[in-house]
Amino acid sequence: MNKLFKVMFLGVALFVMSGIANAQVKIAHVNTAEILDAMPDKAKAEKSLEKYYGELQSQLETMAKEYQTKMQDYEANQATMSNLVKQSKEKEIVDLQTRITQFQANAENEFENKRAELLKPILDKIQNAINAVGKEKGYTYMLDLATGAAVYVGDNAVDATKDVKSKLGIK
Repeated sequence: MNKLFKVMFLGVALFVMSGIANAQVKIAHVNTAEILDAMPDKAKAEKSLEKYYGELQSQLETMAKEYQTKMQDYEANQATMSNLVKQSKEKEIVDLQTRITQFQANAENEFENKRAELLKPILDKIQNAINAVGKEKGYTYMLDLATGAAVYVGDNAVDATKDVKSKLGIK
């Protein structure tokens, strides 16, 4: 609802500005989320991401099993361990906990990077198509219903940033 309000507000503002500037403004909207979902390449990217996620998950499970084994061994044998051995085992367990925590954080970052890497060519393809349609149809602006942002700004668009800054007395 908020996104729709933003799009409508921007549309009304552009309409009012067009009357003031006495220029023809053509506005269109596009739903990039719907387009992305319909792209055949997206399914391939998702399959690759699922495989990558599975690899990360498998590694994490291996580390968790190792942790569980070390904890069980420590708990079962700590009464018979010397202080030196006990300290060594405790350090191993703490170090493994730290490695698991670091792995989880790194895995999340790596997964997001992989996702961005796989989706970039698809998103670029969509943006190129939006630009082509915008030029072909002579649109001044194309608004994305999924984000509420302008995804295309034509050559005949008016940038009022300088005027607003001037009105506010800023450079």
